[in-house]
Amino acid sequence: MLSVAEARAFDARHWNCASFAIAAVEAVTGHKPSVRVLPCLAASADSAGFPRIAPAFARAGDIVLAGDAPRLGVVVEAGRAAFVGPRGLTTAAITECSIAWRIG
Repeated sequence: MLSVAEARAFDARHWNCASFAIAAVEAVTGHKPSVRVLPCLAASADSAGFPRIAPAFARAGDIVLAGDAPRLGVVVEAGRAAFVGPRGLTTAAITECSIAWRIG
């Protein structure tokens, strides 16, 4: 899943942080999560029903929330998460994340 997304640039309608997170959950679980679009990105992510965990305990495949302009990402390895960027995926330290959700 990451190799396909690696060079895929941000597109507000078709490839954004939410669509990336949904694709990651589907890749990990084999099922597309049911998500309600709510005014707050964290609340929308909560609507999928996965438990919140501290970002420090997130592992590969878990979903995280980071940034002053909130964006969802996926933990790719211990201590790093991937996010959709203007020209493909970017990474950031897990310490920049404020919320995580355990997937699978």
